Amino acid sequence: MALDEYVFTSESVSEGHPDKVCDRVSDEVVDAYLRAYPHSRVACETLATTDRLVIAGEVRGPETITHDHIRCLARDTVREIGYSQPGFDWRTLRIDVYLHEQSPDIAMGVDAREDKDEGAGDQGMMFGYACDETPALMPAPIYYAHRILRSLAEARRAGEHPELGPDAKSQVSLRYVQGRPMGCTSVVVSTQHRAEVSQAAVRDIVRRHVLRVLPEGWMCPEEEFYVNPTGRFVVGGPVGDAGLTGRKIIVDTYGGAAPHGGGAFSGKDPTKVDRSAAYAARWLAKNVVAAGLARRCLIQLAYAIGVAKPLSIYVDLMGTGEIDERRLVEYFHDLDLTPRNIRERLGLNRPIYARTAAYGHFGRDPEPDGGFSWERTDLVDELRRLA
Repeated sequence: MALDEYVFTSESVSEGHPDKVCDRVSDEVVDAYLRAYPHSRVACETLATTDRLVIAGEVRGPETITHDHIRCLARDTVREIGYSQPGFDWRTLRIDVYLHEQSPDIAMGVDAREDKDEGAGDQGMMFGYACDETPALMPAPIYYAHRILRSLAEARRAGEHPELGPDAKSQVSLRYVQGRPMGCTSVVVSTQHRAEVSQAAVRDIVRRHVLRVLPEGWMCPEEEFYVNPTGRFVVGGPVGDAGLTGRKIIVDTYGGAAPHGGGAFSGKDPTKVDRSAAYAARWLAKNVVAAGLARRCLIQLAYAIGVAKPLSIYVDLMGTGEIDERRLVEYFHDLDLTPRNIRERLGLNRPIYARTAAYGHFGRDPEPDGGFSWERTDLVDELRRLA
């Protein structure tokens, strides 16, 4: 039975968080290959630690993408994020690249042949979710946690807050009444800063951005507003904590408000259904809610490696639906959710992935070059007719 009143919490991390540095580098590699050849295969993992990046994985693509090219790409990425500090400086960083050819056994299962369509790049189940809590049809806690950090990052990049560093985290707890968010019970923001800056000054900076982002009247009590609760955050980034690709999948998806699959997104080309099918599931769920057929929609897609069609499609409108879930399942089956059709329908064989690495893969605006195409609401009219 659903609770009448409860508190739910989600967190976000900035582009300078060590794990997000790794996600960004891995996705820059994906984009480099897709830019050179749209049907490249990439599975790239990055490790970040003091003074070092290690890039490893499997690829199949043009030989023009050399290890030296990837080192330059990674160095430029670290510079753009803003790291020029002792222990992690884009100019002196050691970058090791261990990318090798994709396994022929995997390629055999995924590649299309005369007797078979292109298969899924891996097995697994992927989830998509949407709800009507925010204009982006995202759960409110993760939506506002992302927006707080984006606001701080944009101000830092614009030179408004040079005293802040790239590494930051946020956490937003919201009170729900009858399933609707009503306001914050607490807000936590930890942000890297220069040693000479007082915690009072950091707190004032952060407060301005939190108030800018939250709806009017939603700010938590002052005693529940926590900024750098350890008292100091000077040592940040991979100097303070090692980073790895794919370690922030709750941040990447729905903040824990809905299930997510076991696979990460970053570093993978769109033949990997960990990525492409998760995008497709979000696209479908968002369109259901945007069409007014439900206030909340959860979709699961399941695949087997080398098999084109999904093994199962599951839809749950969580008691908020205006249509029978079975009709939606039939409709989604008819849409042809094979990896090839997902890639073509959403235009995923493009260099659009580095921008997804921070502040969430969902709840963003579709972009003119095809970025965040899975956020389109182009099925709304069709779904309304179905209902």
